Amino acid sequence: MPLSDTLWQANLDLARICLELPFLQGVGDGSLSRPRFAYYIGQDAFYLQAFARAYAIAAAKAPDWVGYRTLHELAGDALQEMQLHQGVAQEFEIDLDRISPGAATRRYVDFLLATAWGQETGLTIAAMTPCMRLYAWLGQQLAGRQQAPHAYSDWVTTYGSEAFERAAARLERLLDRYTPDTPAVADAYRYAMQCERDFFQAAWRAA
Repeated sequence: MPLSDTLWQANLDLARICLELPFLQGVGDGSLSRPRFAYYIGQDAFYLQAFARAYAIAAAKAPDWVGYRTLHELAGDALQEMQLHQGVAQEFEIDLDRISPGAATRRYVDFLLATAWGQETGLTIAAMTPCMRLYAWLGQQLAGRQQAPHAYSDWVTTYGSEAFERAAARLERLLDRYTPDTPAVADAYRYAMQCERDFFQAAWRAA
């Protein structure tokens, strides 16, 4: 079994917990309050800036041209995702340039950037992959449950799309190419999954 599959299966418990959180259930059926979603969009935009930077740092350290090119292309995908957030921010009248990170966001961003700066590309990819794989899985799960279009259908459609699945799979292929099967890698992957859970919970508690 590829390492990417092994790590995902080992953390499927956290993915299932995330799926059943009130925040994700509210996004899935459209019942989530606007203030909670607005808080989430602002925090996620802040996070995505760090995520794009981590891609660039990992690319600079990549041991070959394949990794360098692919990580830069994935960074471009993250920038496109930020454009989606900017559109939502305009609708919700959020100034993304004035967002202050909450504790859960700061903890996740600090972990991600510290890993990117201090570790080799393989370990950084292990810290980044949970975000991509989890979001793809959540989008697919919620899309399968959606009964009718609602205020957050675009979110569900974006992350449940074939395009986002392909991006997640590209990152997983890099994980399988560069990342050693070590306890440190397993720890980084699980910590990122825990950060994802805490990130969603913080958005629920924000309003």
